Order: sequence, then structure tokens, then C-alpha cells
Amino acid sequence: MAVSTAVATQSFLLQRVQPAMTGLIDGSLSTLAPIFAVAFATHRPIYAFFAGLATAIGAGVSMAFSEGLSDTGDVTGRGSPVLRGVITGGGTCLGGIVHTLPFLIPQYRTALIVALVAIALELVALSWIRARFFGTGFVRSFASVTLGGVIIVCISAALGSLAA
Repeated sequence: MAVSTAVATQSFLLQRVQPAMTGLIDGSLSTLAPIFAVAFATHRPIYAFFAGLATAIGAGVSMAFSEGLSDTGDVTGRGSPVLRGVITGGGTCLGGIVHTLPFLIPQYRTALIVALVAIALELVALSWIRARFFGTGFVRSFASVTLGGVIIVCISAALGSLAA
């Protein structure tokens, strides 16, 4: 009985949690660059919103196909490529949308502050999920995910500021 529980847990991690984490992390991090570059370049939150929305949707579709086409799941035991693709793509889109929505706020500074709070909450959630399902420490997970986010925001803000 314990062996079948361990196999079921491993399958759940490989087929559901890992694709979701890949998508959420990718969406949370990859969409930061265009959103913040556009926000800093234009100081127009609505432009940043549309850049973020387009990026989240485009990245979600891209990640869905990438995950779905990366392996059939037969050899690796990772399950249905279609389901993994849907989970990864959905996670990517969701991860990008969360910090895009604050740019519907018309006031530039307010939109930036709310977006930064949303990003901080995303990083905490991602760190908790990693710690919960993959046995990494919360602090270590938070530091890893935050480092990626800080690098991306700094680069994109600098590029956006150059354009302004």
C-alpha cells in the first residue's frame, strides 16, 4: 500500500505540480520585463497593461506548446502531454496576469506600487508551493525566486528608463 501511495504522489508531482510550478514561475518572471519596460518608458499604466496582457497570453500559449511537445510522457512517466501543456500554459498566463491587472489603475505611481505588492505576494506563494511540494526550504525558495525577479525588474526598468 505504501508503495502505491508513493507512486501516486510522485505521479501527482510530475504530472500536475511540476508543470504548474513551471508555468507559474515562468509567467511571474518572464512577463515582468515587458510590463516594467513599457511602464517606465511611457508612464502610461494602460500601455503596460496591454503589454503584460499580450505577453501573458503569448507566453501561456508558447509554454503550453513547449511543455506538450517536450515529451510524450510514455518514457518519463510525466503523463499526458496535452494535460501537462494545458496546466503549464494556464499557469504561465495566470502568473503573468496577476501583476498585470494593477496597470488598469490609471495613476502611474499607484499602479506601480500595487503591481509590486502583487509581485511580492506571487513570490511568497511560489516559495510556499516549492517548499510544500518539493521539500525546499521556504527562505531558500523565496531567495531563489526573488533573485530572478529582481534581476528582470532592474534590467527592464533600466531599459524602459533609457527610452523615456
